Amino acid sequence: MDLNHLFNSLSPSWTSAAMLLSFFLYLATVGSILPGKLVPGVTLSDGTRLHYRCNGLLSLLLLVLLLGVGSQTNLVSPTAIADRGLELLSTTFIFSVYVTFMLYLVGCNSRAKSSSLKPHVSGNLIHDWWFGIQLNPEFMGIDLKFFFVRAGMMGWLLINLSVLAKCILEAKLSQSMILYQLFCGLYILDYFFYEEFMTSTWDIIAERLGFMLVFGDLVFIPFTFSIQGWWLLSNKVELTTAAIIANCLVFLIGYMVFRGANKQKHMFKKDPKAPIWGSPPKVIGGKLLASGYWGIARHCNYLGDLLLASSFSLPCGISSVVPYFYPIYLLILLIWRERRDEARCAEKYKDVWAEYRKLVPYRILPYVY
Repeated sequence: MDLNHLFNSLSPSWTSAAMLLSFFLYLATVGSILPGKLVPGVTLSDGTRLHYRCNGLLSLLLLVLLLGVGSQTNLVSPTAIADRGLELLSTTFIFSVYVTFMLYLVGCNSRAKSSSLKPHVSGNLIHDWWFGIQLNPEFMGIDLKFFFVRAGMMGWLLINLSVLAKCILEAKLSQSMILYQLFCGLYILDYFFYEEFMTSTWDIIAERLGFMLVFGDLVFIPFTFSIQGWWLLSNKVELTTAAIIANCLVFLIGYMVFRGANKQKHMFKKDPKAPIWGSPPKVIGGKLLASGYWGIARHCNYLGDLLLASSFSLPCGISSVVPYFYPIYLLILLIWRERRDEARCAEKYKDVWAEYRKLVPYRILPYVY
């Protein structure tokens, strides 16, 4: 691909803008009207709690159904996203920049006193734009932080399905593509099945909404997590039976650790007395869970994340490092985040954290200090 063709492929178009805005309009509409469990968020510093309508799974299934019907009746092309991948990437990036500058301007002019909308202005424009000013900004009653992460996860699946359709139409379907699509599909469906768990994650409860989160949700998640699918579209990989079995085991073990650890943490926050693995939980200082996965290693959920990310790339074989961008990036990110989490927890919990570290000395991996 020459530079001129690459530039043209990256150039936004009115079609890509219409596709993106239609997607957002659909999510905003069905997110407001479809039934779903109303989940209270964590209690904020001013004693208030936001509530989240968790109907993401129903919204996703309805969208896939509508697109499937549209494809069968020739109203939409199943490869529309795959055909305009780079175009949609640049359009979404421009939208992310625009919306975060709007968040910055609105935040700077806000006089709200609530914890979710109170502006935190440092005076450094780049810092405030990047990290955000408000914790939970809204637009027409929609919590934008929750909305954007939902859009990113759904966008990832839509890209994958469009790549899969293109692969089938070009007669390039392989075992590797099937494995990749299966693992990602199960992971995304699981995410929305347990969508309420998202309401207690650090991004939702503590990070302000700025370019870092918006870009991560709308651009980084859907367009980089799908690199393996794009790569398999152009590269044929033959997997042995042993490789397929090993890949499935990595996925299953990763899922078990990831979902198990996050579920234990979420249930502990809801009910600190709920049994863990059939026994009463061990709690340090009345605040920190030291049972189940959280009694094996600190931040053990990160191990599940890394195994799952690896399982998405292993179907691509080992001939190129390109499909391994996501697990390599995630490894770097989680090592940095683990260090940041350790510092924050030490400052927040003080002696309680020191006691927890003595009881659970390992970090992410058992027997790794």
